[in-house]
Amino acid sequence: MIMKNLALIYKRNSVYQIAYHVIWCPKYRRSVLIGKITSFLACLIDDICRENKWEILAKEIQADHIHLFLSFPPAIAISEAVKKLKGITARKLLLAFPKLKQQFWKDSLWSPSYYVGTAGNVSAEVIQKYIERTEHIKKRK
Repeated sequence: MIMKNLALIYKRNSVYQIAYHVIWCPKYRRSVLIGKITSFLACLIDDICRENKWEILAKEIQADHIHLFLSFPPAIAISEAVKKLKGITARKLLLAFPKLKQQFWKDSLWSPSYYVGTAGNVSAEVIQKYIERTEHIKKRK
């Protein structure tokens, strides 16, 4: 897994430095992400992110789940990004590899759930201390 530094990004209405660690897996945690499926899926994820101007910081596809570390503007809801990633990849994988359908009920490739965590260059502990210090200074005035 290759990791890039998380840069400060300047947009017209915002400045941000945030990334999302997203994990999702096939239904029943089946180990189907192997061989040609893996390389096809990697290309699909790259294409989706490139089209949406999302930066992939790291990507790891294992037989039964995917780790994706990506950055995109805070105006985009993480749920919408994940919905797009899972929806497009499922549709295109099932078309390209029809035998996958035999392993899943109702033609659903992905589990309906996912994990997401956020990251930036400042830890939660630093933020908490900053807020507490600011509140303490405010009370002294």
